[in-house]
Amino acid sequence: MSDEASDTPEVPTPANEYPGDALAAALARHGIALEAEQIELLDQYARLLWEWNARLNLTRHTDYERFVARDLRDVMALADLLEPGEHVLDLGTGGGVPGIPLAIVRPDVTVSLCESIAKKARAASEIVASLGIEVPVYHQRAEQVVEEHDVDTIVARAVGPLEKILTWVGPHWDRFHRLLLVKGPSWTEERQAARERGLLRGLELRRKASYPLAGTESEGVVLEVRRVEGS
Repeated sequence: MSDEASDTPEVPTPANEYPGDALAAALARHGIALEAEQIELLDQYARLLWEWNARLNLTRHTDYERFVARDLRDVMALADLLEPGEHVLDLGTGGGVPGIPLAIVRPDVTVSLCESIAKKARAASEIVASLGIEVPVYHQRAEQVVEEHDVDTIVARAVGPLEKILTWVGPHWDRFHRLLLVKGPSWTEERQAARERGLLRGLELRRKASYPLAGTESEGVVLEVRRVEGS
């Protein structure tokens, strides 16, 4: 729906009218322990994301259960792999997952977002502003961002197959240290396709985390890709 579609402002749906129960209860059910201030910020973020979703179709996870089981479960797996003080770039952030929740649960790291689609970049920027957190949003391609800003780790989720991501970042390995990629059960096929194209030559790929995907018999993984020293 365009901004000009109606003169009547949209009224946000109260959280208790979304399917599922409160965020704190969903977090407890999945064994995720966070500070009260973090839960409050994540709740605000979820509501803002769902409001924007009515216009831009940013996410399919529009209730607390799926927000926690899918989005936050991925975020927590990434958060466990970061060192204090790291500079993290969320490539193709869309509505802000994983970057915005990552900044909330790991305030000791520096997170920035990159999104090449103008409408999505605007949504992410306005969400960040509403939350009052310091997370830069770059309406640029990832290649431009890594050339212009300090980055230690690039994180990516649901932005394309492994070979596509490796093609994007291939010329820029001197500008960052590693990739952390959230993937589903097809990651082994993506790895094989990347190998066949020679895109993993000089790189080391490791599975750093794995966890069950709620409601399925599959698992999610976080893959780490680094350049082999001397290559």
